[in-house]
Amino acid sequence: MRVAKTGISASFEDARSCDWRGIMRSLVALTPMEVAMLLRACQLPADSDFDRLLPRELRRLSRQYWTPLAVVLRSAAWLEELCVRTVVDIGSGVGKFCVAGALRTDCRFIGIEQRAHLVSTARVLSRVYGVDERVVFLHQRFGHDAPPAADAYYFFNPFGENTFRRSEWLDDTVELNRTRFHRELDYVGDWLDAVPHGTYVLTYNGVGAEMPCSFAELRAARDLPCVLKLWRKDAWAS
Repeated sequence: MRVAKTGISASFEDARSCDWRGIMRSLVALTPMEVAMLLRACQLPADSDFDRLLPRELRRLSRQYWTPLAVVLRSAAWLEELCVRTVVDIGSGVGKFCVAGALRTDCRFIGIEQRAHLVSTARVLSRVYGVDERVVFLHQRFGHDAPPAADAYYFFNPFGENTFRRSEWLDDTVELNRTRFHRELDYVGDWLDAVPHGTYVLTYNGVGAEMPCSFAELRAARDLPCVLKLWRKDAWAS
């Protein structure tokens, strides 16, 4: 039977096992320059340090809606190995994936976002982190206009919000319902069928449906909060 430690001996043993550097780091906020330096060095800053530049109401949504930095670093490593030069984030939100990805790589990033206030926030974020020359955010709705041509596309389950309860929505400034969910899945399937062979797609927590059979799964990371997968459109896969 285990007996809980009490008194001074317990405190001393707990203290010896503590990661004091981790504790101090959690107490001292990193500056944007320090966050950028860590990302450029392929090191992982705390998401809370990166998110600190966001408005408070958007900061608290980070865990559910914005890509974790660990996912950005893994994606960036894969993209660099494949010599990808341009990446489009479908449903870019506050721009976390694009901005952090641009800090980690030399790629050019384009974010597509349907909410105007998130586009504005993302543009400010890219300027603060000094990557606005390689990061562009477009205010457009997926399905109304074809996404820009790119070597790779990133999806963080961008259509899933249509299936959430109203209380779970980010806000009610855009149309959200299951009809739209199925309509967008139909559109993304047709669009993926039409992209050139050799196009890469990154999916984090999926896209809401199976990938077309013309895409081959190249890699999968299951040690992240959700599954990250890398796909490539190949003639032989179809």
